[in-house]
Amino acid sequence: MSIVITEGGATSVISLPAEAETKPLKVLVTGGGGMLARAIATEVRNDRHPHLKVTFAHRSAADLTSPAETARLVARTSPDVIVHCAAKVGGIKANAADQTGFLMDNIAIDSAVFRAAMRLGIHRLVYLGSSCTYPRNHRQPLVETDLLQAPLEPTNEGYALAKLAGTRLCQFASQERGLAYRAVVASNLYGPGDHFEGDRAHLVAAALSKVHAAHRRGDPTVTVWGDGTARREFTYVGDLARWIVQSLHRLDEMPPVLNAGAGTDHSVTEYYEAARAVIGYEGSFVYDTTAPSGMHQKLMDSRPAQRFGWNPTTTLEDGMRATYEHFLGAAVTA
Repeated sequence: MSIVITEGGATSVISLPAEAETKPLKVLVTGGGGMLARAIATEVRNDRHPHLKVTFAHRSAADLTSPAETARLVARTSPDVIVHCAAKVGGIKANAADQTGFLMDNIAIDSAVFRAAMRLGIHRLVYLGSSCTYPRNHRQPLVETDLLQAPLEPTNEGYALAKLAGTRLCQFASQERGLAYRAVVASNLYGPGDHFEGDRAHLVAAALSKVHAAHRRGDPTVTVWGDGTARREFTYVGDLARWIVQSLHRLDEMPPVLNAGAGTDHSVTEYYEAARAVIGYEGSFVYDTTAPSGMHQKLMDSRPAQRFGWNPTTTLEDGMRATYEHFLGAAVTA
């Protein structure tokens, strides 16, 4: 088995032992530098899936907003299946401040990847969807048929519209063209490789970063956006990576859209309390109620995915500890 990492026009190959001489499944993973792609690389290395040849395409390998560059990348790698992780992502502040950019860039990326895949005859594709595509203030837990049933959350509507279009593309490609294009509607993700600083940080990473900084400086309080009551479902990225890798050979059996979440949610305050416990911080939290909180809740029903092996096992405590250890290691090597 080989893992091929494309970076800056150069390609490096990681060779792993194969159990049998069979034709490998060639996989192209977009967004190769992102958190999920890194977790997929770790999963492949650790579990040694012997019949996969995986190419991780980083941003420097192709501008995925360019149809021409994207088509050349797909043609050059000639994959059997694409795992499309690339996207413009950010936290609530970044999304609210640049709805235009999040909508335009993600539409451009997805359009280029889907078009290249279809034109070059790629029959199988996994698309990383988002729970942001579900309506705000809707019944909980959210099921796949709830998509498009009510208005979206305004603070990240641009991003959500783009991801909703990609999810619907998977449905249309499956229904009209018989393609095994599958949208995995993921909950919020966290884990090693997350963005910890600035507007790109999501809740768990932001909580760890802010509590760590306060602990190091001896600050008595940490400011939390909103009133702390909004609830979020976060899934450890390694659990999702493992399931995606294990599902690559059975995409034809799966429906076009499947939720993939941890199955439980926690309040914003509870995530900050978990960060405090992991770090050993003894201060308290104050709430900036002038800041947006986003949707009050978006807990998904992921039971349909369980029929196809979805079984997240990482506890919040263990996941946050692993994420914090990565954060500390990245800070040392930065």
